[in-house]
Amino acid sequence: MNPWIEAARPRTLPLALSCILMGCFLAAASGQFSWPVAGLSVLTTILLQVLSNFANDYGDAVNGKDTELREGPRRAVHSGHITAAKMLRAIILFSVLALISGITLLTIALKGAPANTFWVFLGIGIACIIAAITYTAGKRPYGYVGLGDLSVLIFFGWVGVIGSNFLHTHIWNWGLLLPATSCGLFAVGVLNINNIRDIDSDRATGKNSIPVRIGREKAIIYHWCILLIGMLCVTIYTAQHFSSYTSLIFFLSFPLFVKNGLAISRLTKASELDPYLKQMALSTLLFVILFGIGIVL
Repeated sequence: MNPWIEAARPRTLPLALSCILMGCFLAAASGQFSWPVAGLSVLTTILLQVLSNFANDYGDAVNGKDTELREGPRRAVHSGHITAAKMLRAIILFSVLALISGITLLTIALKGAPANTFWVFLGIGIACIIAAITYTAGKRPYGYVGLGDLSVLIFFGWVGVIGSNFLHTHIWNWGLLLPATSCGLFAVGVLNINNIRDIDSDRATGKNSIPVRIGREKAIIYHWCILLIGMLCVTIYTAQHFSSYTSLIFFLSFPLFVKNGLAISRLTKASELDPYLKQMALSTLLFVILFGIGIVL
């Protein structure tokens, strides 16, 4: 089971859960929180994230992007611990499981909502599955042309936060774009660290991530922009909806983002950068939890 657990990349799960938790916290603050909806949202998100990780492992291997030049953790298919055929079957299995979990979630969450709302969310769910698979798999993976950052912002930010909030409240609250953007940008930060770490091997194999396109120095500036804009968006939202000083406790997480930015600016070796992927993901989760506690209290 160890190769499968490693291929599922458990350290990415806190990041995937962050946007769902933020949507749940915002719903709870409005008094419209549902435990069944929250539980199924978490389950569906975990299935989608594992699906994405399996597809990423498979896609990079079959497309020749995993080579000996890659300095990050070894991949299961490339290393031979899991065959490409078995990984493909796992991708199909998790696609089906995510679809079943998602439909169950929508059936429960959208009870009493207009019928077309169900089909809209089903379409969003299918788009999530397609995005998870085609990031590095398929004939034209969008992750190889530098569009991964935009996809992460959309699905880990706007769709995750505003969509999960709607499942509780049945209200499209576009005012949540600011905190949703913060959550999405911090997730983009994790991807950017990954791409900075792998910049040399990605360049050699034709994987044109943003750091490959703009170079390491500008990628570091880009990273600081991601962090600072993310912190600014949630600060503006809090100022607009300020009710008590407890809503400011998320500021306690900001030094962790600054620490991350300083480390990415200073470190150059892949082995030194790799721990800051986990640090950024956990910092994002802590930020969401503190933000949630602040608005609920």
